[in-house]
Amino acid sequence: MCGIVGYVGKKQACGILIEGLKRLEYRGYDSAGICIHHEGQLRVLKRSGRISVLEEALEGAEGLDTGTLGIAHTRWATHGEPNELNAHPHIDCEGRIALVHNGIIENYATLKQFLTDKGHTFRSQTDTEVLAHLIGEFYKDGARSLEEAVRAALGEVTGTYGLAVVAGGEPDKLICARKGSPLIIGVGKDEYVIASDASAVIEHTDNVIYLNDNEMAVVTSDGMRTTTIDNVPVTKEIQQIEWSLEEIAKGGYDHYMLKEIFEQPEVVRTSLSGRINLRDLSVQLGGLGSIDRELIKIRKLVLMACGTAWHAGLVGEYLFEDLARIATEVEYASEFRYRNPIIEEGTAVIAISQSGETADTLAALREAKEKGAVTIGIVNVVGSTIARETDAGVYLHAGPEIGVASTKAFTCQLVVETLIALMLGRRRFMSQGAMEKYLRALSEIPDKIAVALEQSDAIKDLVNEYVDRDNWLFLGRGYNYPIALEGALKLKEISYIHAEGLPAAEMKHGPIALIHEGMPVVFIATRCTTYEKILGNIEEVRARKGRVIAVATEGNEDIRRYCDHVIYVPNCPAQFQPMLTVIPLQLLAYHAAVARGCNVDKPRNLAKSVTVE
Repeated sequence: MCGIVGYVGKKQACGILIEGLKRLEYRGYDSAGICIHHEGQLRVLKRSGRISVLEEALEGAEGLDTGTLGIAHTRWATHGEPNELNAHPHIDCEGRIALVHNGIIENYATLKQFLTDKGHTFRSQTDTEVLAHLIGEFYKDGARSLEEAVRAALGEVTGTYGLAVVAGGEPDKLICARKGSPLIIGVGKDEYVIASDASAVIEHTDNVIYLNDNEMAVVTSDGMRTTTIDNVPVTKEIQQIEWSLEEIAKGGYDHYMLKEIFEQPEVVRTSLSGRINLRDLSVQLGGLGSIDRELIKIRKLVLMACGTAWHAGLVGEYLFEDLARIATEVEYASEFRYRNPIIEEGTAVIAISQSGETADTLAALREAKEKGAVTIGIVNVVGSTIARETDAGVYLHAGPEIGVASTKAFTCQLVVETLIALMLGRRRFMSQGAMEKYLRALSEIPDKIAVALEQSDAIKDLVNEYVDRDNWLFLGRGYNYPIALEGALKLKEISYIHAEGLPAAEMKHGPIALIHEGMPVVFIATRCTTYEKILGNIEEVRARKGRVIAVATEGNEDIRRYCDHVIYVPNCPAQFQPMLTVIPLQLLAYHAAVARGCNVDKPRNLAKSVTVE
């Protein structure tokens, strides 16, 4: 959510900052701005709308094309509507301090009144401008250095922040700090690139430092010093970004989302690689080695996540109870911390997040740790906060996911959950024969995903028939109920069509009142123990003249007589069906969004990584 880029070094900063902002576009935003240190002055330019609008305004803008120190930002509105005044960077009253900020200052109203009483005048409706003025208040009259002023201001702040600060009187200094919102520092030769996301750094260096919560860095072209907010020195380890610039290119596809959908056979293969051993019929997950003894003692699992990752957690509930025989609950992370959750001895908590920075999930994780739970992370981004703060974890290895609507990361989340469930199941009760059956079937999933993807053109034709319908239903049972939820969410996210996902049996407990002639109803009707029940639900929709679209098991020709359209996926054990049945629903949402002229990769109002509550 939002994007920060900062540069200090020997090169001209403007071009580097703009290109960095473009790399962060996928995170979602509604305005953009830039600040360049030029001959002792801070030159600021902001625009509502896309980065291209800011770029056009930069042409001929005085003092912004030269300067080797600068900060830039893409804003996703929280406090104040998306317009030029509310865009970042924000400056203090005298124009000596400029900053960009991700997060929320919860006590900004109190601070604003304090500053107003001291004569400060505010231009915007944002909480961030208050922080700029507060730093300016501590910095004025040379009473404190810039570093000291930032420390003093952050000592008064309640809330979350990832921020970068520059001052007119400091031509080669950038200060950044983090609490609850990700920030990394790319380390180059006589230069540093600060960003909220590695995609803005990778063009310049693959060596990075991850700031932890309550840490701060003072960066110049000659070096960097890191401390806590309270000025205790911190030694940071330089780590390497695991993916390349080429991996975040579209690779000939029209959209990142389509590329990422079609990458799924390969990324699932990568996620499985080295983790299943068909010789000794075992699952090897090195990231869980440090809690090996605790795993044996687990009596209860709590899976916590938000959005698409929560749907993955719902599938995980079926997997862990079915394959490992462990009592499992799935929690919305945003609700978990505001209850008084019961964490008993033998409880393990699994936090699921693509970015590893989801604010609600991170807060819930910390609450669970405080109550004594063993914590496990399932994340995609190496070095992310959840990866660092959990006791152990497993990476997805899905590669960078640029499209805001998650596809390949979701499928890899299912893969990792399946691997953990099989590993625990084998240790607890599963026979060697059963393990062999599951592992062999799992190893075939990448090729079966590739087969499911072959129906993309047919799904496109199907979608064009219904793209003008404003209400859809997605129905499934058992393992495919969460996939019905995910299919509905995908359609909502990128095509702006209203859709509901439900357990198929619940349709007649109220939602059947919505069904009318011509309404599209998508059933996940694969061969499983509830198949006959699903057919009954289909008949109920047909009786009310709804249009039935079924996702069915390859070779099931009989189902055609019940449906208007059938999309086939290869056969596999019920536990693995979600990895296949989700593919047609991703394609359906994608083609619907394209047909409706929507911005597939950057849907309105959405951000890739939600780093504020």
